Amino acid sequence: MAFAARRLVRQRASSSLSAVQLSALEEYILAPKTLVLEDTFSVERLSDLCITLPTRDGTRQPFRSPSVGDTVERGFHLPFFHPRTPDSQLAEDGTDGVVEFGPPHPFTRRMWASGRIRWDSSQPLRVGDTAVSTSHFGNVQKKGFETANPMLFVTQKIDIAKKGASQPSILEERSHVYMNESTSPSPTPRAVKDVPETADFSFSFKPTLTTLFRYSALMFNAHLIHLDLDWAQKRRGYPERLVHGPLTALMMLETVKFHQPHAQIAEFEYRARNPMIVNEQMTLNGKWNGESSAMLWCVNEKGVVGMTGAVKLA
Repeated sequence: MAFAARRLVRQRASSSLSAVQLSALEEYILAPKTLVLEDTFSVERLSDLCITLPTRDGTRQPFRSPSVGDTVERGFHLPFFHPRTPDSQLAEDGTDGVVEFGPPHPFTRRMWASGRIRWDSSQPLRVGDTAVSTSHFGNVQKKGFETANPMLFVTQKIDIAKKGASQPSILEERSHVYMNESTSPSPTPRAVKDVPETADFSFSFKPTLTTLFRYSALMFNAHLIHLDLDWAQKRRGYPERLVHGPLTALMMLETVKFHQPHAQIAEFEYRARNPMIVNEQMTLNGKWNGESSAMLWCVNEKGVVGMTGAVKLA
């Protein structure tokens, strides 16, 4: 107890948070949470996702609706397994999870930061399957606590298994960053090192307001940063509404599959670097490292890198 008390005193001396806020944060960190959700990979919802994606909407190649028994495509689980939170319990910015797994005040701003996904090809999820997602929230990293803008990186570990199965088909780690209301985006984009100068394959598209609305609806995601111009500009300091992090990540996987339809992706990792903006063209690029892995990156019209990633093939 004496050690814990000394540690808390040091935190209070160096942090911009109050003693009450630090105490609530310690309680949150010491009480990891679990969230279990069930969903069905129905033909209808997967068809809605396909018509939303420019790789599958019929404009670049013939539209094909998924059929019962098909393997669920890589990354198509991302819009599934969402909390069903009453409107009154959403955060002011429309995000959910405040009651279920969110950190305490003042960490009210949430952004999708990074992720890692592994698929077990020996037991794929199929269209029509009902599956169970089990999320564990426990790994919390503190950054910038000696400044006026402290941040929390909260990682959830997710196992997704067909209902009744003993082993998961998908293993995922997903990280969100939580900030306080006073945090403002930098006017200068972050520089990203080690991005290849040329690409072996690419895919370009312009995410519209319709794209963002449809993807938000599929995720049951009411986050105003994707939907409300006044909120994005006046409350968050961005020039426009932002493209969803998971949509950009999914489009990276889609770009690989678009150019190599028979590729069996076994692992995927990604990290958000800079926000991508609605109605600005995005280009997803890939560079092969041999035959079984590729580096991926996304840039906007100005060449700003929005996300980087990598895939490994089975």
